Amino acid sequence: MKKIPIGISDFKMLIDEDYLFIDKSELISEFWQSNGQTILIPRPRRFGKTLNMSMLKYFFEKSNENNRYLFQGLNIENYKNMMDIQGKYPVIYLSFKDEKYSSFEYLQIGLRNLLSRLYKEHDYCLDNEKIHDVDKEYYSSIVNKKANIIDLSDALKMLSEYLYNYYDEKVLILIDEYDVPIQASYVNNYYTEAIEFMRNLLSGAFKDNNSLQKGMITGILRVARESIFSGLNNLKVESILSHNFSDKFGFTDSDIEKLVLEYKVKEQFKNIKEWYNGYYFGEVTIYNPWSILNYLSSPKAGLKAYWVNSSSNDLVNILLSKGSEEVKKDLESLIKGTTITKLIDENIVMEDIEKSSDNLWSFLLFTGYLKVNSQERIGLRDYYALSIPNLEVTTLYYGLIESWFKDTITKQNYDMMMNSLVIGDIKIFGKMLRQFVLKSISYFDVGGYEGEKVYHAFVLGMLISLDDTHEILSNRESGYGRYDVMIIPKDISKLGIVIEFKKLDPDDEETLEETADVALKQISCKKYTTTLKSKGITNIKEIAIVFKGKEIYIKERKTNISTIPSKY
Repeated sequence: MKKIPIGISDFKMLIDEDYLFIDKSELISEFWQSNGQTILIPRPRRFGKTLNMSMLKYFFEKSNENNRYLFQGLNIENYKNMMDIQGKYPVIYLSFKDEKYSSFEYLQIGLRNLLSRLYKEHDYCLDNEKIHDVDKEYYSSIVNKKANIIDLSDALKMLSEYLYNYYDEKVLILIDEYDVPIQASYVNNYYTEAIEFMRNLLSGAFKDNNSLQKGMITGILRVARESIFSGLNNLKVESILSHNFSDKFGFTDSDIEKLVLEYKVKEQFKNIKEWYNGYYFGEVTIYNPWSILNYLSSPKAGLKAYWVNSSSNDLVNILLSKGSEEVKKDLESLIKGTTITKLIDENIVMEDIEKSSDNLWSFLLFTGYLKVNSQERIGLRDYYALSIPNLEVTTLYYGLIESWFKDTITKQNYDMMMNSLVIGDIKIFGKMLRQFVLKSISYFDVGGYEGEKVYHAFVLGMLISLDDTHEILSNRESGYGRYDVMIIPKDISKLGIVIEFKKLDPDDEETLEETADVALKQISCKKYTTTLKSKGITNIKEIAIVFKGKEIYIKERKTNISTIPSKY
């Protein structure tokens, strides 16, 4: 068994030191033959983008070393036309994977360091007799980290010209993880400055560049053309919805079948699929390579959430916690294992993600937190049925929701609130719920108080905290209508609960108690308890919860018991 290359993304090191390599070398031919002078391939993080870009670099790059041996025995050797051009082109390779900073000032420092290293790598260009003194000064300013931000934005285009003049051969430009600085700038509030720099840098490299032979850009997102790729008409985008390159990033079924045999974990194949499978790129089933490799490196440690724990997931948390009532409701459906149907836009504008739930779901799809189950064209627009891809990503959503509650109410208090509810101690439950609501207002509702947001956050919490002992259903048909929440004990001797939520606006004339009576009457008239009774549950409580501003009012009624309802 070969060594597992955890965190190794340099293709030459991987081959030279005899690490495991899943052969994706046919990417070289597909890239070369593809339409479009520049190819943008967005894929989720840690799906092999950097390793593949490194492989392209070593294949095409003119070098003092003969790198042909690196490709011996790989699939690309079957393509004679490709092997004939191996090592024939100058290559600019630049990765932005580590360029994430808390301010634009720090980003500029990072970029100066990054571009200085790149220029030093090609400083043989200065030996060219054709190079002008002005260009030597420019080159020196990049190497010495003295260039201003305008000169930095020209660095890729200028270097391609220097290489073209030196080799008399057009240049391949490979840019890896181009959107890492963009996402960091969004989180840290310097998006406008970062997007302006990246637009100028990439436009200079790929737009109307006479020194360019072909280019590839990888990242997580396709950032919208109007915000960064303006006027770049030679760009061909191959997203996870495309059929091209669909098997070149991540592991396929056939890859996994070989790996489980080689590493003697065949008996875990089904569990591996449940944990790390579930992605569809084009029509190809894809497994998460980072998690697979981590598991194979230490199978005795068991199946864990390796991928979701390899990043802070800050942006996902921010976007979901700020989500509207509809977003919370959709998240609730996803956690239950059902699909949601959404319009997907491949052109992400980072600053608009919070303005539209469609943008949010597009972001979650392309970053690997959702998968496509099916597609339907309605009119001229494509709608996609989305779901959570696997158990690993499910743990992320559970973790995010638990963190929300830690920020609003301690886990101990939340557990006490839930326990009070399921045993029917509505007085204690009511007191705890008021605390939760008061603290959650600022967290779940950025733009003003809405009871529905707290309601959906509350339901999400129940889905997680009561999952072992109860089935939580919401907005389902029972009797003659749709109840808000039903809590069904797996032990039918325990208490079953139906909850109806109501929200009063500040100017509504109805009192909280009157509205609670209406809610309880609705439960009775619509026979919402039918589902519970059909399961043999006879111990049932009906609860009305009414929101008005920061006030909350709860009223309960036990079915088939003719007593005056309690109120708290």
